[in-house]
Amino acid sequence: MITTLRETSAQKTGLQRITYRVGSCTLGLVLVASTPQGICAILLGSDEKALVGQLRSIFPQAALQKESKELDDVLNRVVQFIERPTATFALLLDIGGTAFQKRVWKALREIPAGQTATYKELALKLDATTQEIGEACAANTLAVVIPCHRVIRSDGRLAGYRWGVNRKRLLLQREQELFPDPELLFAKRTS
Repeated sequence: MITTLRETSAQKTGLQRITYRVGSCTLGLVLVASTPQGICAILLGSDEKALVGQLRSIFPQAALQKESKELDDVLNRVVQFIERPTATFALLLDIGGTAFQKRVWKALREIPAGQTATYKELALKLDATTQEIGEACAANTLAVVIPCHRVIRSDGRLAGYRWGVNRKRLLLQREQELFPDPELLFAKRTS
């Protein structure tokens, strides 16, 4: 996956304009939000008002503007990526977060579709605790593009997911259907 990044602290900047668009995918509704620097949020849910409320809580200082045409192509490309995460995602991202969160998110983007890593493996790799890894995953506002759904417990079970464990399960099952290697199935992982 090749992603063009512009790493900024979008959440901490002053008043800025964020445009957003809501569409549908097989996981429910998807909200895509963008600043002039790139996509700053991809949120999953089942209620448009709740998604907009989440966006407002992430960017409390921003002026939100619902766009119907400007983001059509971006929304379509995000939905295509959600449906088929093996495709290249080459849209500009405006990633806000702490230096540690960005390190975790970079490590997550290195996990190939169809594979998983445990919180413990990531903690060892990044010299952190499993709790810190979990908190960084929970702070991710770019669903699927930063694949926190690929992080599982050491016993192979699914742990929390910002957009619901059922969506996490569906994403992993879809990816594993694209890569049918029984050694990679999250339910059978024991390390």
